[in-house]
Amino acid sequence: MTVTVVVAHPWDGSYNRALYDAAVRALESCGREVVTIDLNKDGFDPVMKQADLALFSKGKSTDEQVEKYQAILKNTKELVFIFPLWWFGPPAILKGFMDKVMLKNFAYTESKLGLKGLLTHIKKATVITTSESPTFYLRVKGNPIKNIFINAALREFGIKKIVWLNHGRTKSGSEKSRRAFLRKVEKHFSA
Repeated sequence: MTVTVVVAHPWDGSYNRALYDAAVRALESCGREVVTIDLNKDGFDPVMKQADLALFSKGKSTDEQVEKYQAILKNTKELVFIFPLWWFGPPAILKGFMDKVMLKNFAYTESKLGLKGLLTHIKKATVITTSESPTFYLRVKGNPIKNIFINAALREFGIKKIVWLNHGRTKSGSEKSRRAFLRKVEKHFSA
């Protein structure tokens, strides 16, 4: 089984790309096989079309990339997400990935008691985000990543061990702070 890294940033020169490079370098130096899903480079269409919605309740999609991504995730032991926070949430392309790929009978089943996660083979996940807001401010605002992306989505899919790392003040902060966070990411994956 592999480590799958899902990247949701459109610019190769971004700090998010540097975080991706640091994570992959650390993972590969520990001998782990890494598979990347780069949503922007793949040209993933995050929009749920009418034809997709007609199949949604059956756990199906008309988008060929959905099957490709699901096949990757079926062989994933560890999952990593790297993305910027835009207006306190993930970019639309990542939201669309969650809507279109994490389908019924793949990521979860429904029961009278709620959802039952099916991605229990993914033993751990790391969510790495960047924001202009300081991390403490995100917590004051109800922590949308922890409460929605992690607890209401990833945990519902059956992933129990999840770590969130955020670098706040990414643009306005110091280069020293950005370098220190890169080292923190490398250390996280080297352990």
